[in-house]
Amino acid sequence: MRTIFYFLIVICLLQSSFAAEYQVDKSQKNMVKFISDAPMEDFEGVTDKIDGYLFFEGDNLLQGSEMYFEVDLNSLDTGIGLRNTHMRENYLETEKFPFTHFTGKLIKADKTAENSYQVSAQGKMFIHGVEKEITVDGTMSPLADGYQVQALFITPLTDYKIKVPQLMFFKIDENMKVEVNFYLKKAEKK
Repeated sequence: MRTIFYFLIVICLLQSSFAAEYQVDKSQKNMVKFISDAPMEDFEGVTDKIDGYLFFEGDNLLQGSEMYFEVDLNSLDTGIGLRNTHMRENYLETEKFPFTHFTGKLIKADKTAENSYQVSAQGKMFIHGVEKEITVDGTMSPLADGYQVQALFITPLTDYKIKVPQLMFFKIDENMKVEVNFYLKKAEKK
């Protein structure tokens, strides 16, 4: 009986030693930017309030990968206080939907000559009470104890039932560019 018990402990230890979990490193200069290129006025909403994790097994980024990342939409700053208030209250409705999040997995990780990976993540993006299946392409660059993650993708606001302002002096592009640049560090074992 003891032999089976010890065998199970060894198996559990081996499995956990080959798994890798990384979490957003909040001590780094993380950035999430929503960019509107409109005919009348371009603007950006920027925040560093991103949290989440990436998990995979062994040295293979694709093996058993799972990820979850969320952004605090109340922290988006466009540089103009009144525009921030209108964006949060009238369009993003952050009182009801304070966070956007992405849940998914890596489906592609091709190593490039620059010691980084061209990656694709597939999953569900949740914004404004609506969840949509999306694929995001980006890069992951290894660091001493983690990764730098960068991506740029388009999010159609109407897909998430967000009204597109069409006021005379405040027009935005229906297709919002989303740029992310954040850092992951190896999760500490507890």
